[in-house]
Amino acid sequence: MTVTSLSKSELVALDAQALEANLTQISLRLIQQGHMLATAESCTGGMIAAACTDLPGASTWFERGFVTYSNAAKADMLGVPAALIEQEGAVSEAVARAMADGALLHSQAQVSLAVTGVAGPLGGSDAKPVGMVWFAWCVNGETHSEMQHFPGDRATIRAATVRYALQRLLAFLLG
Repeated sequence: MTVTSLSKSELVALDAQALEANLTQISLRLIQQGHMLATAESCTGGMIAAACTDLPGASTWFERGFVTYSNAAKADMLGVPAALIEQEGAVSEAVARAMADGALLHSQAQVSLAVTGVAGPLGGSDAKPVGMVWFAWCVNGETHSEMQHFPGDRATIRAATVRYALQRLLAFLLG
């Protein structure tokens, strides 16, 4: 597990052109490997899947997206144990990892990414403040997880989550 924070200027640097460039590289790498991607999203509500499918030809490398905003959806669609969610909370490393693993188990994909966080403005606590997001990626049979704290309002946090999830996915694919 790695815990890091990006500065506001670093977040701004990850603009729309960088996002499209990352997605293009992700798509080429997945196609090259003969792999498909599945996403499991909570706080982003499908924004990562939408970004992926904005790229023409996404059906050659994007298999499916799970929008699992509620705890019940995480359990029903991804097989995340309800007891794990109750014990660790939906915004936790364990749940993010279980979401990424579940996306692979419930799809035909070989690569997955998952996000769960507190986008605000409500729902934050001292232990899990607004802007806290857990990420998990399953690449080459290994699950990686990280936590980030993003500053800003709901839209800014969600957009930063999308950009970061895809930026790190590319790094893992290039490995």
